[in-house]
Amino acid sequence: MTIFLNLLKAFVVGGAICVVGEALVLKTKLTPARILVGYIVAGVILSAVGLYGPLAEFAGAGASVPLTGFGHALTTGVKRAVQEIGFMGAFTGGLTNTAAGIAAAVFFGTLVAMLFKPKAKH
Repeated sequence: MTIFLNLLKAFVVGGAICVVGEALVLKTKLTPARILVGYIVAGVILSAVGLYGPLAEFAGAGASVPLTGFGHALTTGVKRAVQEIGFMGAFTGGLTNTAAGIAAAVFFGTLVAMLFKPKAKH
């Protein structure tokens, strides 16, 4: 039963985050790139004020996989690095904490670019 409950929480929270993004795409003139950056910034802000951590604990992957989770990971890394090494942690902590995700995005982006030939839109 607990696995089902965890999946349900992740689905509901992750789905709600996606619904907000879809509504922004359909109902505003914001570009997808601006919405994505807005999600990251929202994750940073919500994490900085202490709201995103409890949401991530509650929803698991439903809150950590969307881009708001990336903003949360950046903030958490900066906080930890500042506590450990001081001021320089503000510059290194976010990248250290998200390096695996960034590396995976670069790797798979390169792999897809090598496997498929893009076609220009007219």
